[in-house]
Amino acid sequence: MTKIDVAWTTDFLVGLLNTASPTGDTERAIQYVRDALAHFPLTVELNRKGALIATWEGQADDCPRALTAHVDTLGAMVQELKSNGRLKLSQLGGYAWNTVEGEGCTVMMADGRSCSGTILLNKASVHVHGQEVRTLERKGENMEVRLDARTTSDEETRALGIEVGDFVALDPRVLVTDSGFVRSRHLDDKAGVAVMVGAIKALADAGLTPAQRTVFHVSNYEEVGHGAATGIPSDVCELLAVDMAAVGEGQQSDEFSAGICVKDSGGPYDVGFRRRLIALCEAADIAYRLDIYPYYGSDGESAWRAGADLIVGLIGPGVDASHNYERTHQDSLQASARLIVEYLLS
Repeated sequence: MTKIDVAWTTDFLVGLLNTASPTGDTERAIQYVRDALAHFPLTVELNRKGALIATWEGQADDCPRALTAHVDTLGAMVQELKSNGRLKLSQLGGYAWNTVEGEGCTVMMADGRSCSGTILLNKASVHVHGQEVRTLERKGENMEVRLDARTTSDEETRALGIEVGDFVALDPRVLVTDSGFVRSRHLDDKAGVAVMVGAIKALADAGLTPAQRTVFHVSNYEEVGHGAATGIPSDVCELLAVDMAAVGEGQQSDEFSAGICVKDSGGPYDVGFRRRLIALCEAADIAYRLDIYPYYGSDGESAWRAGADLIVGLIGPGVDASHNYERTHQDSLQASARLIVEYLLS
């Protein structure tokens, strides 16, 4: 059995989680992944869109493969500098405002500087607003960023260097517990990127080569729906999307196995591909769960909708409380990375 270096994969994940990459401002995270891949026998380039495309020449080239995972995350952009010096936000990605209420954030200015802050209701204090704090609807019009700077007007905020269009990153708050849990925002899909890179490391450490020429695609616009619409070579026969398995009530997915998605909001994934993935898990004694995600879409569908003529499957580590303050476990990271290794060698 090819060994997954779980400690290395976890350390890589922690570093990636702590590298801000809201959709549209992902260059630092893409470079972080590129630096890691430089140690392995891959040819790495960026496409015009900014996605990372790494190619590993395989033992054969008659049915090339691709894997895709996305490094972009939920976040926001500055929509308005308010008259009180605070900021109104425009969302990046699909999340409920209540899931980021009270969250720390960082405003990233065009000149490279940054300013920390907190996302709050604009009537946040129960001592000031009483019952209204409990009943006020959590929506964009009622939320604001309180900057950690002395400002009481839009002019003072602009003088800090903040402007409409600046990106706002949510604080990840990463914690790895002694019991093996990884707690953080943005495990969707930085955990997927980590298991993909962890699998690459496992093969390289063992001196093994993929069965087919394989492209590893690190997407940077998945959270807004068009990440893998470009970047997958036209001769690729099949695409394996590596994204989270959503854990929660009514789902089979858990935080300790590899998730295999059979259907999501875009419909079913390729049934033959799914059955091959199941067979690989069972042959290698990899814990897995099959599941359907009704409010979920992936970069595999982005490729399909862009006209890619290939089959698509979807796997990934189990993530609890997705698009909130998320959690997974190292067992799930290991199981998912092992499944990728088995797939690459098959």
